[in-house]
Amino acid sequence: MDTLTTGAPPAPRVEAPMLMAGPDAPWLRVRRAMAWSGHAVVHAYTDQWQDAVLAEPDLRVLLGARDWQRLTTLERTRTRERFAASRLLVRYAAGAALHVPPDAVELGYKPGGRPYLRGCDQIGVSISHTRDLIVVGLNRRGRIGVDTEIADRTVRYRDMRRLLCTPAERRWLGALDEPEQERELLRLWTRKEAYTKALGQGMRLGFTEFGFDPGGAALLTPQGRSAAHGEWTFGTHELERGYLVSIACHDAGHEAVPDTAVSTMLDEGFLGEVVRSLGSGGRP
Repeated sequence: MDTLTTGAPPAPRVEAPMLMAGPDAPWLRVRRAMAWSGHAVVHAYTDQWQDAVLAEPDLRVLLGARDWQRLTTLERTRTRERFAASRLLVRYAAGAALHVPPDAVELGYKPGGRPYLRGCDQIGVSISHTRDLIVVGLNRRGRIGVDTEIADRTVRYRDMRRLLCTPAERRWLGALDEPEQERELLRLWTRKEAYTKALGQGMRLGFTEFGFDPGGAALLTPQGRSAAHGEWTFGTHELERGYLVSIACHDAGHEAVPDTAVSTMLDEGFLGEVVRSLGSGGRP
């Protein structure tokens, strides 16, 4: 019998992303979030980082060789600014979490393009952007995925239901009136995008192969039965400027040391190399 059952009570939802409007933002909040809850999600807008992108004398050093090379291949000014701002945001956020300057953070990329922190790849990283919004997620307990969309985007249920929805989801979505149906379908879509990003699967995992309960807190099978046991938490939030953000956060179950400082997480040899490379000219 196809019934919607969620088993144990769902885990608390992920908190809304914290606004970090430039290099002088309150980065201590990121450090505290990583220590207290194991993860941190931040957001910003391209215009808030534009001055930093244009005025940063060491932008090439901050971005690193690969991201700098990619930046130079982008032709449109707006695209270049957004790309640079997104990479600065992830470096400042990761630097705050690791207690190091942003120029000590080095991003690497896995074969599918998924970013990770070189030397600290036990911290999950996810980046998403839509128009001028940038969102970065960090998680020291497991994987993390973030996805963004314009909140008033129209997604027709009748056109997308068989591509996006499980049988159980079609039952509860089909009972809603059209405006609510479209709103909930968009939220559901972004949650599924965030979850598949967290898994590193992207579009390779069909969206009809897993589902969510109507509240978006519990992961379900296509038939509506529980598919997780509290190791995943989800959140969908509407932000200022009319954007929607969904977050999927995994807890692998082996609690790490709550202190995410580089001196705690890295071996002494690697740490020594980082310190020597920074010398006395590192940023505060």
